[in-house]
Amino acid sequence: MNRKELIDALADKTGSTKTDADRNIAALLEIISATLKKGDNVALVGFGTFEVRKRAARMGRNPKTGAELKIKASKQPAFKAGATLKATVNGVKK
Repeated sequence: MNRKELIDALADKTGSTKTDADRNIAALLEIISATLKKGDNVALVGFGTFEVRKRAARMGRNPKTGAELKIKASKQPAFKAGATLKATVNGVKK
């Protein structure tokens, strides 16, 4: 499902317009992004948790030349699925 299909599905499910659904999805993504940027988590009970994970600096290798290079430390956004979502995906009633 891409963003357009998600907007259509949300509009159908809620009985709202596609414009409102698009605005709501955009707002949700902005809120999640801003919260993660601050270093906080977004926990949606039963669905999952969006969080930021820190990756340490490390040595890597250029696959073309084989030369070693240093990879800087970074922060990576991550999602950890909740129990209810996992059960739904696996077809288990929870």
